[in-house]
Amino acid sequence: MTIQKETHPPATSQNQVSPARGWLGVAAITASLFVFLTTELMPIGLLTPLSESLNVSVGAAGLMVTAQGIAAGLGVPFIVAWSRRVNRRKLLVTLLAVLAIGNLITSIAPNYPLILGTRLIMGFASGVFWAIGVTMAMRIVPEKHANRAAAVVMSGISIATVVGIPLGTLLESAGDWRTTFLIWSALSAVVFIAVAVTVPSLPSANAVSVREVFTLPLKNVQLRVVLIMVVFFVLGHFGAYTFVRPYLEESTSATVGFITVFGIGGAVGNFIGGHTVNKSLRGSFIVGGLIMVASLVLLLTIGANKVGVIIAMTLWGLAFGVVQLSQINMTLSAAPQQFEAAMSLNTMAYNTCIALGALIGGLFADHVGVSSVVWFGIVLVALAVILRAVTGRGTAPAS
Repeated sequence: MTIQKETHPPATSQNQVSPARGWLGVAAITASLFVFLTTELMPIGLLTPLSESLNVSVGAAGLMVTAQGIAAGLGVPFIVAWSRRVNRRKLLVTLLAVLAIGNLITSIAPNYPLILGTRLIMGFASGVFWAIGVTMAMRIVPEKHANRAAAVVMSGISIATVVGIPLGTLLESAGDWRTTFLIWSALSAVVFIAVAVTVPSLPSANAVSVREVFTLPLKNVQLRVVLIMVVFFVLGHFGAYTFVRPYLEESTSATVGFITVFGIGGAVGNFIGGHTVNKSLRGSFIVGGLIMVASLVLLLTIGANKVGVIIAMTLWGLAFGVVQLSQINMTLSAAPQQFEAAMSLNTMAYNTCIALGALIGGLFADHVGVSSVVWFGIVLVALAVILRAVTGRGTAPAS
């Protein structure tokens, strides 16, 4: 992935940190992203066994994604602003502790309401990480390597998609979903230790008040347009993707391993996007969005057989990798001097729409049928592409 040069925060006294320790810290922060993202999206691959075990509908089980997304989205601007004087290493260690305990509670919870409540609390931790994680990595390496550090951390998205979510699904197949969350609790604890040992002390920098965060899109037209596109894209993608396992099982009797090809496509898309966003950020988003729409149409038309599923899911993953990379770069390019505030707003929009996408998709799945969530995804992603196509080139990377 490429983060535009203008977006990194100014260097701090952390330049005194040795390069070796700095990169170890970047690796630990990347691992943090991995466990946060896989925890947030884990239920997507486990909806069927979760709903059967907890005696709830598939749509209700999808609320596990909704609860965490709502908390991550709505809470992050406030928590980031309120914690603006808190040392970022101490804050990240606390967030990882919440994640480890939350996964443990989920693995042993006797009922669904307790799981939902736990996911809500974990969502607050997840949202704050998304706002501070990249900037932390950029501050603990020499300034000339700040963009590379950001790219390494964001590669955790592809790693989580390729390895984390499918691995959780396969672990459930070998045991049960409770064992999967128990393993992720232990993994979160390991990352907790890694961050505590490798990441240097990081006094807060560039954090702003709640008022400044929420007034930023009112003053910044570029950022406002990008955030609207994020809303459409995330609603469409996650509205469909949250229920992809039930859809595949209903239409093709496909095994859970078919979800893995989405992750492989995502890794390829992340690599391709890392090159194309520098050449045309706007074009990358549009082309990636069009490929995503086409892949969803293919899922409906040729997804009745396993070869069709592989083609559609691979293209969907590839498109997601490109669009995901594009929207992050557009957010940061739109507000390079308000890095943390822009990421807070992006996180709020992104995670809230993960939640809403899962909620709306659940309603469609329960009352219309799981194939309807694919049509929902097609319409919303198409709206994002149209909005990007009709707006100017204002969010292109600065030269």
